[in-house]
Amino acid sequence: MNVGVVGNPSYRDLKTILAHLAQVAPRLGLTLFTEEHIAGLWPEPPPAPLHSAPQLECLVTLGGDGTLLRGARSLDGARTPILGVNLGRVGFLTTATAQTLDWALDVLVRRAYATESRLALAPFILDKQGKSRPEPVVLNDAVVHKGGVARVIRLRVSVDGDEVGQYSADGIVVATPTGSTAYALSAGGPIVVPGVDAIVVAAICPHTLAVRPLVVPSQASVTVEPIPPWTEEVLVSFDGQVGTTMQAGERLVIKRAEQPVLLVRLGPEGFFARMRKKLQWGDLSDRERK
Repeated sequence: MNVGVVGNPSYRDLKTILAHLAQVAPRLGLTLFTEEHIAGLWPEPPPAPLHSAPQLECLVTLGGDGTLLRGARSLDGARTPILGVNLGRVGFLTTATAQTLDWALDVLVRRAYATESRLALAPFILDKQGKSRPEPVVLNDAVVHKGGVARVIRLRVSVDGDEVGQYSADGIVVATPTGSTAYALSAGGPIVVPGVDAIVVAAICPHTLAVRPLVVPSQASVTVEPIPPWTEEVLVSFDGQVGTTMQAGERLVIKRAEQPVLLVRLGPEGFFARMRKKLQWGDLSDRERK
């Protein structure tokens, strides 16, 4: 089984886990491939680079949700299941931990796991001549905001070419159901269950009480366009990790990606159980019964 490995070197346990992976891989029949920036953390000799893999059957991410998001972008639309191993605190998208890694690998090899299909977004920048610039496929969100000093920006939002309105806010978050529990949630957006085919549009700190988050069909095309003179130093962030700039006359167009992202799930724990545990949803444990 060809397995790619993506890791976050800021976790001090990563080197130990990589050594363990290298040790157990031959017994499990795993051929490992590594992203290059963690190649130096493996025991010698390190696995072959990720880009040289003929066809990955699984991608293992070692870190937190951010590492899993980065791993999803590296697949560039390939339908490769992602096994997220949480080395941090929250790990809402992950399914295993360092303590359960051996069990997770055994389940992986036996193909005794389930997968969750997660809607992804394919954003692109469209200039005033109609030329498009594709951007990375995202699992969480695309965010249009102002660079430099934090200040309000004016943005026009349209859905399928029909103008929703002009927003005066710190920015606009366009999120998947997966991303609805991330930045969009902090911006006051709703939690959308992953199986719902929808896209969330939420304003960040809107400068009016008349603006509320929108939920639109996943087949819709969402356009966000800066309005002059608020067209300088406009940035677009993808999954909060990579980004680009927008020039005057350009607009961000966001559509559903052709392929979903597949997340490996181990055991019976469902979305709401993870929500209760990771987000402390409905946690009343600090209230003593009188």
